[in-house]
Amino acid sequence: MAKVQFLHRLLYLFLVLATNAQAQDVSWTHYAADAASSKYAPLTQINKDNFAELSVAWRYTPPDGGITRRFDTNRGTPLVVDGVLYYASPLAILCAVDAVTGEELWTFDPESWRTGGSFVGNLRGIAYWSDGEYGRIFFGTASDRLYAIDTATGMPDPAFGAGGYVDVAGALRRPIDRDNYGITSPPIVCRGVVVVGSSIVDWRFREPAEYTAPGDVQGFDARTGAKVWEFRTIPQKGDYGNETWESDAWKTSGSANVWAAMSADEELGYVYLPVSTPSHDFYGGERPGDNLFGESLVCVKAETGERVWHYQLIHHGLWDYDIPAAPVLMDVEIDGRARKIVAQVTKQAFCYVFDRVTGEPIWPIVEKPVPQSPLSSEKASPTQPIPSKPAAFDRQGLSEDDLIDFTPELRQAAQALVMKFRKGPLYTPPSEQGTILVPGLLGGADWSGAAAHPGKGLLYVPSHTLPALVWTKRNDNPLALSSYIAGTSEPFAGPRGLPLTKPPYGRITAIDMQTGEHVWMSPVGRGPADHPALRDLDLPDLGWANRSFAVATSTLLLVASQDPDSFSERRSASASQEAYVRAFDLDTGDLVGQVALPGNASGSPMTYMVAGRQYIAVPVGNRRSGTELLVLALPF
Repeated sequence: MAKVQFLHRLLYLFLVLATNAQAQDVSWTHYAADAASSKYAPLTQINKDNFAELSVAWRYTPPDGGITRRFDTNRGTPLVVDGVLYYASPLAILCAVDAVTGEELWTFDPESWRTGGSFVGNLRGIAYWSDGEYGRIFFGTASDRLYAIDTATGMPDPAFGAGGYVDVAGALRRPIDRDNYGITSPPIVCRGVVVVGSSIVDWRFREPAEYTAPGDVQGFDARTGAKVWEFRTIPQKGDYGNETWESDAWKTSGSANVWAAMSADEELGYVYLPVSTPSHDFYGGERPGDNLFGESLVCVKAETGERVWHYQLIHHGLWDYDIPAAPVLMDVEIDGRARKIVAQVTKQAFCYVFDRVTGEPIWPIVEKPVPQSPLSSEKASPTQPIPSKPAAFDRQGLSEDDLIDFTPELRQAAQALVMKFRKGPLYTPPSEQGTILVPGLLGGADWSGAAAHPGKGLLYVPSHTLPALVWTKRNDNPLALSSYIAGTSEPFAGPRGLPLTKPPYGRITAIDMQTGEHVWMSPVGRGPADHPALRDLDLPDLGWANRSFAVATSTLLLVASQDPDSFSERRSASASQEAYVRAFDLDTGDLVGQVALPGNASGSPMTYMVAGRQYIAVPVGNRRSGTELLVLALPF
């Protein structure tokens, strides 16, 4: 019997080795897998039958991994190219690591953390580019620089800009306050041009106009670092869209930046820009008009920066509903016709879908009346564009029926909490009374974005329900540029530290991009079901109101979630934060399994195959625990 078992094991090992010998390496060359931001890898080795067998293959602690800082989170998603893993640490130290063993090959520290600023510790990713002869890693820093690093040596490319970097802030058309400007998302390279956005502090009191940072997107030559173009997201005099800034508001407004990741179509030569809200986030009395290109998806030519098309998703934004994530490019068949589409998930829980060549909506988007501002000085847009398809993927607006109701006592307590504040449907404006926003400032969807399965035509959208209280009040400063100031209390908690609304609080929604219909929805995590007020109710999974990150393979949907402390100061009422990588069935949303991690993910996982073995890499840790890159694989 033992001999038979031995022979069976030997045969199994032979088959595994034979399969591995034939397996092709699969790289992860972009922040979201590819220029289309699909977050998809055509891998099958890890599947629902063996997912539970995953274990730690290796782990890597970056040079700053033991440092805990107030705003330090491990958000960076690594890349893998030709067997080398490239990863930017929380303090923007670029690391090259053997993708099989985890052995450190080199590091480069731009020392951007020494300059301080508002965006230290928030780098989400990097970009790779090769002209066929040599490879480069491009990444931005909190000190406003765009670096080009030689992948062979780990040193700055001396031919790029000023000895390996360009000063992105210095290339803007006017001086800015550099402490409130930085680069947190990866650039994208298309047709030899590095396209880079920016992060701008936009929630503080208004700065003097001459220092308000413009959100211009810039393109630099990938070889030389020379500036090739800029796209002015707030149109200046003579620019298309300038008339949407009434009373010459374009002169004094800033932001409308692209802080999220971008996508590109190399064949078309187009780059897709998800533009954020103009300043100020919650009050627009000094910027009357629709305010192009604020909260617009803009398609530009990679080589020139020329606008091809745009669609404004929100007119005259008042809710900090920045477009938060890279648009996803897909090729699908709709009504018997092959279509090149772009799908944009948003904080407001809509997915807007367009023909990515022409900008034409795939399904009608209808202008519908929305609530108006109670402030006499605020001219809110009378309508907003509402997609007919797909349906919203998370809760929108707040009514009595939305409030938590596990018990009559919890419902009554929730009613008392919201009684003194303004509430209503989506796009209810901020007020002096205080307005409860659902979704809140963090979504809906957020910078974690969405994943696509090209063979199935499905888009998988993580989202969470986290209401926010937004208020405005008169500004008594006679020297102020704005007659009102506004702020937010994030989040708006419910009774006894529980969520304010009914569940689910965190979810994944699968949307068929061929029909615009939802296919399934699954909560992510147990949620606060073990709270003392709920633990005896025998509840199903409620989901956590945390960012979740999704990655699709040929066999599974992989999901990891943040600890809530990774993006706010709140604490969950529940004792558990469930640090797992989960696997869901691609077609049904059923939970296939979950593998424990030593800590919650802080950034998006990714997956790759080298030498016949598939790996899953997860950036783990946050400002309290220190950080590391955890890499999982099946046992040999």
